[in-house]
Amino acid sequence: MTAVDREPLVGNLQPSTTEPLAPFASPLGLDPDLERFLHQASSQLCRWLGDAHCRGPLPTLSVLPDVVPEQEGVSSSRLLDDLQWVMDGAFQPSHPGALAHLDPPPLTASIAADLICAGLNNNLLAEELSPSLTRLERHLCNWFASRLGLPVSAGGVPASGGSLSNLNALVVARHHLGLAHNPDAVVLASADSHVSLAKAVRVMGLRPDALQTIPVDDDGRLQVDLLQTRLKTLRSQQRPCLAVVATAGTTVRGAIDPLRDLADFCRREQLWLHVDGAIGAIFALSATTAPLLEGLGLADSITVNPQKLLGITKTSSLLLVADRTTLADAFATGLPYMEPAWGDGHGGEQGLQGTRPAEVLKLWLGLRQLGEKGLASLLTSAVERRQSLETSLDGSLLQVSSGPLHLLACRPLQGSASEIEAWSLKTRQRLLTQKLMLSRPVYAGFHYLKAVLGNPHTQTSHLRQLAETLNASAREFA
Repeated sequence: MTAVDREPLVGNLQPSTTEPLAPFASPLGLDPDLERFLHQASSQLCRWLGDAHCRGPLPTLSVLPDVVPEQEGVSSSRLLDDLQWVMDGAFQPSHPGALAHLDPPPLTASIAADLICAGLNNNLLAEELSPSLTRLERHLCNWFASRLGLPVSAGGVPASGGSLSNLNALVVARHHLGLAHNPDAVVLASADSHVSLAKAVRVMGLRPDALQTIPVDDDGRLQVDLLQTRLKTLRSQQRPCLAVVATAGTTVRGAIDPLRDLADFCRREQLWLHVDGAIGAIFALSATTAPLLEGLGLADSITVNPQKLLGITKTSSLLLVADRTTLADAFATGLPYMEPAWGDGHGGEQGLQGTRPAEVLKLWLGLRQLGEKGLASLLTSAVERRQSLETSLDGSLLQVSSGPLHLLACRPLQGSASEIEAWSLKTRQRLLTQKLMLSRPVYAGFHYLKAVLGNPHTQTSHLRQLAETLNASAREFA
């Protein structure tokens, strides 16, 4: 047999856990070693998920396995042991007390789709590298755009997280308005907007004060009258505005800016309106919660992150635009090393990312698994949990800040910033001993304890225990 005829690096017909796993699966038939290895790894994962109730959200011990490769490849059993070490030290989003961040348990169909995504190893850079997945991605983005109220001309592109989606949106806005070579351009957003905007203007080479923030009202919403005043000042300084960014779901309290008023304002002033809906835009998918986002479909672009509530495995973020041609206008280079696209253009011509995995697969399959009723249930129950917790907190002791979504933050009504910081540390630790995990963001100069009520495993008993502990801690502080 010649070197060309040999079949190195394929699965053995007699699998052994003491031998190295073949680096590549055979293209000539079923690889029993790979099948067994994936089955064993899946079993470990299922046990880890199922044992969540035995542990807290955070591991008690995290031991890192050997990092560097050995001289020879290790056996499949040792690979599985290495995986177990990492799993045992991982954050556990499936625990009912995991309430600190926007990281829900993974949707089961999405887990499977993530595995298939890895196995297909298709590249959404170009159509010939991902023929069926490119079409699926295009159609799914169109469906999302339609459900969020954008016009028939709309389209979108997935990205690796909301930060990149927001950056893509601002690049598109700048190009569309002819400001690509103007470093004096400004982005206007609320004081509670996401930190990714500050990163974006830095990456775009704008001036240090390119992101200018507008104060929020008592409900955490951008004040449109102050936005008008700031715009007048900028125009007197000959500084153009490349975009107004409305936030649909602020990071600490889940507030939603007045979307319709901002849309009317931007149309009147001929400004680009981008909605950072990484947290809240997903609520537009349910008829019950969609009224919370009235005016969303009037935006020029929207960021939406299904990963933050639906349980689509990371990462899952979309940038949707009212006019799909603006994406290629801003990013297309021609991809001279690829065959021409068969449809509306290569995926790598729609955003900053070239090589992209088939993340659309886990979003699509997850939505198929949930169905319309499942989607509505996830969204409405998250809001109901927030409402339940909020009504259980003692407003005579705690300053409670929330919005209409599933986020809530609280702190003692009285006390200095340093005293309240110490309270937040002590109370968070007390909660962790009860296997309840909240985060400690700084908001309006004070440390708060924040609960994100998107975990479908969280029951009424957990919310009751959480409220009792927070009330008791605030009472002791007073």
